[in-house]
Amino acid sequence: MGRWQGRTLDEVGAAEPDAVAQWLADPASAPHDGESVQDLCQRIGRWLDNMGEVDGRTVAVVEPDVVRAVVVRVLGAPVAAFWRADVAPLTATEISGRSGRWNLRMGHPLGPHAIGS
Repeated sequence: MGRWQGRTLDEVGAAEPDAVAQWLADPASAPHDGESVQDLCQRIGRWLDNMGEVDGRTVAVVEPDVVRAVVVRVLGAPVAAFWRADVAPLTATEISGRSGRWNLRMGHPLGPHAIGS
């Protein structure tokens, strides 16, 4: 989030409307001097590629933007689709399979047996 860290999108939008519009429209832009959406998706893609070599389960507690990047990678969607994935708070997203052949299950509520249920 760069220099926007700790601020709401409404706050940043009021202060820098053109920069926010650019950031939302162009996945390669980083007007906040942080990581671009494109770079985030590439970083998460590399992580997923490496996860294909790990046996067993991995649980990761992440921000919604990381879930969006996972969705983009797993579905093979263009990076421009990043903002099209709504990630509900306090839900689990599960992927199964191996690198290059992931399956996706999104949005099931968290609970005592949420992961793998």
